[in-house]
Amino acid sequence: MTASTPSTGTQSIDRAADLIARVVRGDDPVTAAALADAAGLARSTTSRLLAALERAELLARDDAGAWAPGPLFDLYATRRSGDRVIAEVAGPTMRALGEQTGETVNLGVPRRGTVVQVAQVDAAYYLGSRDWVGTDVPAHCSALGKVLYAYGALPVPSGHLDGPTTAALTSGAALAAQLAGIRRAGFAATVDELEPGLTGIAAPVRLRGVVVAALGISGPTSRLADGLAATGSLVATHAAALSARLEDHPQEGAA
Repeated sequence: MTASTPSTGTQSIDRAADLIARVVRGDDPVTAAALADAAGLARSTTSRLLAALERAELLARDDAGAWAPGPLFDLYATRRSGDRVIAEVAGPTMRALGEQTGETVNLGVPRRGTVVQVAQVDAAYYLGSRDWVGTDVPAHCSALGKVLYAYGALPVPSGHLDGPTTAALTSGAALAAQLAGIRRAGFAATVDELEPGLTGIAAPVRLRGVVVAALGISGPTSRLADGLAATGSLVATHAAALSARLEDHPQEGAA
């Protein structure tokens, strides 16, 4: 096989991705014949790829047999809608917590086995934290992530864990050993685990008794590490207030 010739597997992925793109971009469901013609593929090849995409729930057939985006796209849209609702409801609570602490305030939700940060209020200090929204961080090194692990919103990993600093946990067993203490305290903290000199403190946000998010602050260890208990209690109080706000808010896709 030459460098210019794609492997069979790569070629199949490219063809499947092209079919998905054509269906998703279409205004209406598309027939298999139309897809085959548009993509320049044999009908048998198109049929085989469509069947695989249907099994993966990426595409689905309507009552007439034409192809439309599958259930996974609906699931993603619902979850994104839920993120938006939670972030909007959290706004006043996050701003209030930011005013009290002066630190960066973050809201994280469990997604795809990790924590995704969906909203942030920036620090009042010149020396604050970075913009974490949309940033992929190791959940076991994050106070937000530890909260979600502690309350069952994320599955606890097993085996070895990679960490960006020497203070980070290195095994699923070490993480699991901290979770009962987090539940007793009502908050989680990380000191220098994600970045040297960075401390995070977070508490659970509940909807109908289930933890659906974590509210937290982050900032320099020099400002936060000596007062973890008091600051953790403050963050937990605001997280409880956010939980109450969520209960009173219409929950269109915010489960």
